[in-house]
Amino acid sequence: MTGKIKQFGLIGLGVAIGAALTLNFSAVAEREPEPLPVEDLRAFAEIFGKIKSDYVEPVEDKKLITEAINGMLTGLDPHSAYLDPEAFKEMQVGTQGEFGGLGIEVGMEDGFVKVVSPIEDTPAFKAGLKSGDLIIKLDDTPVKGMTLNDAVKRMRGKPGTDITLTIIRKGEAKPVVVTLTRAVIKIKSVKHKLVEPGYGYVRITQFQEHTGDNLVSALKDLEAANKGTLKGLVLDLRNDPGGLLNTAVGVAGAFLKPATLVVYTDGRTEDAKMKLTNARENYLRHGETDYLKALPAWVKEVPMVVLVNGGSASASEIVAGALQDHRRALIVGTQTFGKGSVQTILPLANGTAIKLTTARYYTPNGRSIQAKGITPDIVVEDATVTQGGEARMDIREADLERHLSNGQEPAPVQKGKPAPADKGGKTPKAPAGKDEEAGKEDDPAEIVSAKDYQFNQALILLKGLHLLRDR
Repeated sequence: MTGKIKQFGLIGLGVAIGAALTLNFSAVAEREPEPLPVEDLRAFAEIFGKIKSDYVEPVEDKKLITEAINGMLTGLDPHSAYLDPEAFKEMQVGTQGEFGGLGIEVGMEDGFVKVVSPIEDTPAFKAGLKSGDLIIKLDDTPVKGMTLNDAVKRMRGKPGTDITLTIIRKGEAKPVVVTLTRAVIKIKSVKHKLVEPGYGYVRITQFQEHTGDNLVSALKDLEAANKGTLKGLVLDLRNDPGGLLNTAVGVAGAFLKPATLVVYTDGRTEDAKMKLTNARENYLRHGETDYLKALPAWVKEVPMVVLVNGGSASASEIVAGALQDHRRALIVGTQTFGKGSVQTILPLANGTAIKLTTARYYTPNGRSIQAKGITPDIVVEDATVTQGGEARMDIREADLERHLSNGQEPAPVQKGKPAPADKGGKTPKAPAGKDEEAGKEDDPAEIVSAKDYQFNQALILLKGLHLLRDR
């Protein structure tokens, strides 16, 4: 009798797979589908049956199917994933600028969680987590074997509760243990300051729903504080992990002439092929007021420097690439992360969704961002990259396991022109800190530190650009 039940279970699974395949044939008939791997699907059904009958403990069908779906997606690349109802809801809330958790952008590498970038003004940022940190334990639970969604769920939780992260960090002889207190993450995505008369600073920490109109407000505030047009502007995209594509189009479009191409995408389906100019339909959602109409006229012409680094990813790379290709701004800093793939959220009937990589991003001049990133026009290393001779561990898209390829023919990476060199021909770094300012702590309320070497170099370059422009 037991054998018959097992056999019936396998037949039932076969019927379910057959029904799914029939639906698949119907859905993709117009695309001339490739032959289905019948033998592999038969092996899948056999393995499913063996687990059901022989595994040491009973396993629910739903769990097995869910894990199989997880495996299909996570095996593709680091960014494709299955979203259960809770994860799907959290993903939607996260883009609105307020959610509970620690405040880190993460990816998966070799079964562990790697920090892409800590988000400014969050528990993770304040605790000193760094790009490239490898999280190996969450409280007492090893990360190895978890899916990325499972790890993110464990890191999120009720505000005010603690979680202990065990981290491997390059340069540290043993794991670093950090206890963080979860908080409601309210990200102020745009910060600004008039750093001195005529020169403004704008930092974008993440690309959210209201980042575009917040940027316009910031630029108008700078104009008011300066009592007139600016001579130069620093746009800081360092450690900006990205966000919404339409917002990136709006931000780049703020500084470009009308009807200018910002980014295009290319994939296998027609839906994945897009050319996005800074036309209003490409950055506004239905019913939104066109915030770019309120831009002061000088914004389209003001000399600009854009700061980037290894934590600048996705939407921030789109903006930097567009401004670089159109020669609208000088890109300064270090090579960006290289996250140039498009993830489409595909909701499913049962309240879940899949996040599937469907295309690659290309700059207006046709450069693929994926696994390469944006090369600065002028390379300026962060003075804090080396401490006591130890280099900070910078992790980029190309370092991630199963990362999507660049999609273009291999070509030598163009190196940016170095900043003014010292006698040894090396990119200069900040002074060793012998002056009285070196020992002082930064004011946490300050938007940009007076000791920020990359920012200071950007300001010097801006002043030079202004002088050249006035000749």
